[in-house]
Amino acid sequence: MIIKDKKHFSIGMILTAGFLGLFLLIISPIFGDGKNGLEYADDLFNKLSKGSSYFIPKLSKAIEPFKGKQFNVTVKYNSTDDAQRAAKLFMTSGANVEQKGNSLVIQGDLGNILTMIVRDSDLMYKNKGEDVRNIYGYDEKKALKDWWISLDQISKTFKSNKLFEESKILEEVNKKAVEPAYNFYKIEAVKVSEKALIMAILLVGYVIYTIWWGYSMYHLFEGIGLTAKKPKVKKEI
Repeated sequence: MIIKDKKHFSIGMILTAGFLGLFLLIISPIFGDGKNGLEYADDLFNKLSKGSSYFIPKLSKAIEPFKGKQFNVTVKYNSTDDAQRAAKLFMTSGANVEQKGNSLVIQGDLGNILTMIVRDSDLMYKNKGEDVRNIYGYDEKKALKDWWISLDQISKTFKSNKLFEESKILEEVNKKAVEPAYNFYKIEAVKVSEKALIMAILLVGYVIYTIWWGYSMYHLFEGIGLTAKKPKVKKEI
């Protein structure tokens, strides 16, 4: 490799060395509980995401108009075991359930069932999965997944029967209650206002670090003569 501009090349090497040194520091397990910088940042943003994903109070009000509204649907599952677990969920909510192989014929009060699902989601969101496990007698995350699959199938049936309001509320409960509770289970919820300073430092640091690497490459390429400048055109005499 031929160095054409020692000044630019030296600056590039210094910046690159500093960049790599900081990178080694970031991937070192020195950020509490044996986490490295990437794990710490990922954990923090997961906590912040959970803190801004609590919609249970609004959903509790939204499902009130559906209390007393009866429904009758058939839901097909992947296996008889899946159907059997789901039957336990619906029967606990007071619904009448008939299992036919891997399918369930479900009759019940839509509002009551949604209230149970929102309650389970709230418990899981607050990392009280043991309470859900005690209610149904099997793994809490599997129970929440069974609720999600059931609501998804029922919502599609409602939509095909032009019960659009009923379909919409089921989709909202899945999206705003079941999914956050399942995805963020056992993660501590933190509000953005509580970690505003550290979040700002991480975001600004990420931008600076990215620019730092860009300048390192720029000076190194300048040093070895690789530039993006247009070559000068020689004028013919």
